[in-house]
Amino acid sequence: MFTKAFRVKSNTVMKGSDRRKLRADISAAFPSLSADDLNELVPNKEELNVVKIYAHKGEAVTLYVIHKNPMFFQMEKQLYPTVYTLWRYPDMLAAFTTWAPVVQKLMGGADLMLPGVVVSSAGLPDVKKGDCCAVNIVSNRAPVAVGTAAMSSSDMRSSGMKGKGLNVLHTYMDQLWAFGDKTAPPIIPVTDTSVQADGEMDGVECGEEEEEEVMKNEGEDSEGQNGSEIAAVESSCQGLQDLSLSKQEKEEEQRLHEEEEEVEEEDSRSPQEQMDSLLYQCFLHALKTKLKKSELPLLTGTFLRKHMVSCCPKGKHIDIKKSSYKKFSKFLQTMQKEHSLVQVKELSKGVDSIVEVDWKNSAIRSFCVPEDWEPSEESGEQGESCEVVYHPPEITPLYVVTARLQPLFQDTHQKKGAVLQASEVRTIITDYVKRNELVHETNKSYVKINPILCDCLLEKSEYQDVEVLKWDDLFSRTLNKMQACHQLLFPGQPPVVKKGQVEPIDVSVASRGSNKKVTIIKNLEGFGIDPAMVSDTLQRVVQASANLHDVPGAKDRQLVQIQGNQVQHVGRLLLEQYQIPRRFIQGLDKAAKAGKKK
Repeated sequence: MFTKAFRVKSNTVMKGSDRRKLRADISAAFPSLSADDLNELVPNKEELNVVKIYAHKGEAVTLYVIHKNPMFFQMEKQLYPTVYTLWRYPDMLAAFTTWAPVVQKLMGGADLMLPGVVVSSAGLPDVKKGDCCAVNIVSNRAPVAVGTAAMSSSDMRSSGMKGKGLNVLHTYMDQLWAFGDKTAPPIIPVTDTSVQADGEMDGVECGEEEEEEVMKNEGEDSEGQNGSEIAAVESSCQGLQDLSLSKQEKEEEQRLHEEEEEVEEEDSRSPQEQMDSLLYQCFLHALKTKLKKSELPLLTGTFLRKHMVSCCPKGKHIDIKKSSYKKFSKFLQTMQKEHSLVQVKELSKGVDSIVEVDWKNSAIRSFCVPEDWEPSEESGEQGESCEVVYHPPEITPLYVVTARLQPLFQDTHQKKGAVLQASEVRTIITDYVKRNELVHETNKSYVKINPILCDCLLEKSEYQDVEVLKWDDLFSRTLNKMQACHQLLFPGQPPVVKKGQVEPIDVSVASRGSNKKVTIIKNLEGFGIDPAMVSDTLQRVVQASANLHDVPGAKDRQLVQIQGNQVQHVGRLLLEQYQIPRRFIQGLDKAAKAGKKK
């Protein structure tokens, strides 16, 4: 269930009355816990957070988190413990034992099949269908998975240990586990070392929809009989951790190791291959040491400028145009699709942001910062070669054909909803007038009104009075009757069409407290400008405190607030550095006027 990333909806601190109710719910669901156990799990004074999430399939789940570890999760009013809780209380649930290779399948999203269950001399645990159960491995009682029984114990025995035994909900190494501190399972020796493994792993089943995986494990039957029990436990745990790396991850680690060896030798790669390697190195370096989870979502341009450039080794420069990708957006697409390192989304039209990073990915975990790496003194001056210099979007006014104007455009096959530029509208209207011989005979600057033009362009009060219109009036009336929209074209990105007029950048001055002034800047994202960069730049230029705040009622929008009336500095920054046309900035007239000289 948690094999893929989930989305956090809210995160709140639990109140005292809610804690008492949670203790009662846990006590009812897990009666084996004592009063002291409940007080430890749900303390009175320590912070306990309630995190509401949506799983990747849309299931609504509530997490109860303490000390940054999820201790319980709840869905459909049913409580389940996480592996972090079960490691503290391993006897809290009835547990099924299996082999370490089977757990690898469970981590991939499979359910536990009965042929994969190892039956001890005490037999199967007594469970009913739907009961919450745990899964552990041979020689270690620390649970590694949580689920619900697919059938009762008696039905399991009567079926000859065939079919699905457990519907797995949560496992060690999944996204729920990664939401905590990512600790490994403790070593909890087994109390009953006599293990009956019918068939010695022949016919182990573990998969979805009765998928069977045949695994052979010769010699396992002698485990625990001779030698040290602790050594067996440690070996089993190590085997489980080794299995947590998939084949793809191992290949990735091997590739990185080979790349490190190649660096020591004379680099015979082409300049393009060297730039690709440098990009990848700086990308991993930035993800592992620079980027913080609290920064997400982060504009891709900001990530490149703020993090990747600073990770470039001394004496080298990132030049995306010299790589095989040519554009940073294509590089990120490759990192997302082929390596699954990041997830990039278009939160604002035409503006991409990094919304998620897989910090568990083997490429990030195994990456080591080169020993001879030093920050480049010129890292702050690489803007031009890194393709991070801001370029304002090309804004084109557009007009949409409405139902009322459709008869005027039908000859050109432009139906309702067709998007046209002003020049195209002008050409179509001119051709229509000439084709229908509507130019006034004596005065060519006037156009005669026929029934179609009358219905499309005139108001009802004008039907009897207006017989001709000037060309300019004809064009302006047509554009005014059409639905306005506009196109934004950012360099290196496909054009984006938005409804309505262009929403300008809004600069305003407000009073805070005892007549203190603050300057507020809104709608920077609409022009592809990162509010964080504007805030940092203004704070450095004017030497005043600057902060970012979420815009009320606007998703993924932030405003910049800086102390004092800084409209003049804001205008200079937007007009000169960002090259935003003045007509797209409102509020520049609110700049503080120069005081009178004494």
